[in-house]
Amino acid sequence: MSNWKRKASRALQIGLVGCVMVGVTACGTTATPKQTDADPAQGGKPLALADIEKLAKQEGAVVSVGMPDSWANWKDTWKDLEQKYGLKHTDTDMSSAEEIAKFEAEKNRPTADIGDVGIAFGPVAVAKGVTQPYKTSYWDEIPKWAKDEQGHWVVGYQGTIAFLTNKKLVSHPPTSWNDLLKGDYKVAIGDVTKAAQAQMAVLAAAIAHGGDEKNIQPGIDFFAQLAKQGRLSLADVKVANFEKGEIAVGLLWDFNALGYREQIDPTRFEVTIPAEGSVVSGYATIINKYAPHPHAAMLAREYILSDAGQINLAKGYARPIRDSVKLPEEVAKKLVPKEQYKNAKPIQDYTAWEATAKKLPQLWQEQVLVNVK
Repeated sequence: MSNWKRKASRALQIGLVGCVMVGVTACGTTATPKQTDADPAQGGKPLALADIEKLAKQEGAVVSVGMPDSWANWKDTWKDLEQKYGLKHTDTDMSSAEEIAKFEAEKNRPTADIGDVGIAFGPVAVAKGVTQPYKTSYWDEIPKWAKDEQGHWVVGYQGTIAFLTNKKLVSHPPTSWNDLLKGDYKVAIGDVTKAAQAQMAVLAAAIAHGGDEKNIQPGIDFFAQLAKQGRLSLADVKVANFEKGEIAVGLLWDFNALGYREQIDPTRFEVTIPAEGSVVSGYATIINKYAPHPHAAMLAREYILSDAGQINLAKGYARPIRDSVKLPEEVAKKLVPKEQYKNAKPIQDYTAWEATAKKLPQLWQEQVLVNVK
């Protein structure tokens, strides 16, 4: 397993949320069922949410890619969908790029319905022509930056790049990029040539050192320095490698860092948002244009954006995209303190970032990996 979306094999041990209604009252917020966009599976006929629920039940299954149990607590959402609608679920874990490639390669014999990709990959999937639109009942609550205008992709949750430090290996856990550069331990980031999380870690370093989505060079320079010091680890930032003590410090989304800490040993690890700055981004669902269970995929997206679905994600340490969702106190207090996010910035120009992300693998190969000792 060579990239970051090959997540941990062990699910987070987190309980269910009691309220699981989709399209009606969910934890205090009421979403009015709406007419959906024209449904290709029904010859272009618009369908109400109740119709989608009925058709999804008839399909009886939803097949995801890149949405395993251990990532952002997807397990509770899949369990809820099975209990409420009878949808059996299976997942194949893979990177954002691999998900899109799978949709395209299997268009004549499709096996997958829905995927979860880094936001930069949303427009890529649309350009490849492998998605179908669906706007949920919560569409108007989703920030403009977090959704495709036509509904081909929509962000369900946010994340910020953080440090996950093994305190048994590092006596003074870093709280800043400057600390990281002055350390005597190796730092793991993952596969920058494939993985959205790893690419965002480079952008986070760039933002902290005066760059942005149009200027990634400060981030490249930072990791080139680590490589020249012999301190850049090529280990996957997956839970097993942290658990075995193979990674001293890893860069990953805050929700992954918090989840790994909880799974392994909360006393052994520290999670920190770097003080100089980091990047805030999101992860979006894409529905396969050729989905064998299209209505189940639509219903899954609907549920993900419901109050219960958003709370499920927060229980996996992923911050909800809908600001109106009130998190239970016991869930809210598990997250990183809000003040640590003061210098974390969202991407302002996703078109620019898309162009930069395409160039990043080559820059990484030419300027960073060549220096790895």
